[in-house]
Amino acid sequence: MPIVHPEAAQVSAGAEATSDNALDPILQIERLTFAYPDGRVALRDVSLTLHRGEKTALVGPNGAGKSTLMLHLNGILNAANGAVKVAGLPTSKENLPRIRGIIGLVFQNPDDQLFSPTVFEDVAFGPLHMGLPEDEVRSRVVEALSQVDMLEYQHRLSHHLSVGEKKRIAIATVLSMRPQILALDEPTAGLDPRARRRLIELLRERSETMLVSTHDLLMVRELFPRMIIMDEGRVVADGPTEELLADEPLLQAHGLELPRC
Repeated sequence: MPIVHPEAAQVSAGAEATSDNALDPILQIERLTFAYPDGRVALRDVSLTLHRGEKTALVGPNGAGKSTLMLHLNGILNAANGAVKVAGLPTSKENLPRIRGIIGLVFQNPDDQLFSPTVFEDVAFGPLHMGLPEDEVRSRVVEALSQVDMLEYQHRLSHHLSVGEKKRIAIATVLSMRPQILALDEPTAGLDPRARRRLIELLRERSETMLVSTHDLLMVRELFPRMIIMDEGRVVADGPTEELLADEPLLQAHGLELPRC
């Protein structure tokens, strides 16, 4: 499987896709370029495809464009150039309600996601806005909180929780919508070792397609067969995680370092 260096042409290598899922792309990003109003270009001609069931890590130094890319997945940001399709749907205004049910985006800071008085209300917010009946909403909240092992917290005040607890509740807010894709931005940032391990085990158990932006290369090695490296708004490498992590010059060139265990 080829490893792509910045001097080389971009290749979307992907992880060991089967003949079935190779024909079933669930996320397609084509030549996406985006600049903020101050003129800073955050994404430069980014293209990648995720197939159903793939678990992929998105890594790179600060300022590489990872978070900006994640915010394009459900239309929070919209680039003038390029295209994003989720389950075949362009991220146009009329498609966004459906897309936001397909892709569950979890922000780096859970306080950006938890705004209701109680945990139950936070997790119920998405299903309520899907127009589901009260019994179904309640069932989904119980299911989602059980999946993240936080059911006993349902009547707690969200802002009184620890960072690790808030991150699990933030994941529950998207699980309650039963998404096909989980998109997580720096899920282990700010967690102590115990909370980090619990989160890793939670992600290991999930079967959804995943795109996870992270600096945690040890988690990447453990959970994600495919790794995409971004730097200065571009995809500079895309391939099997073990091959890319073994390429120290590549990692060093893009501000990455695998901790020594």
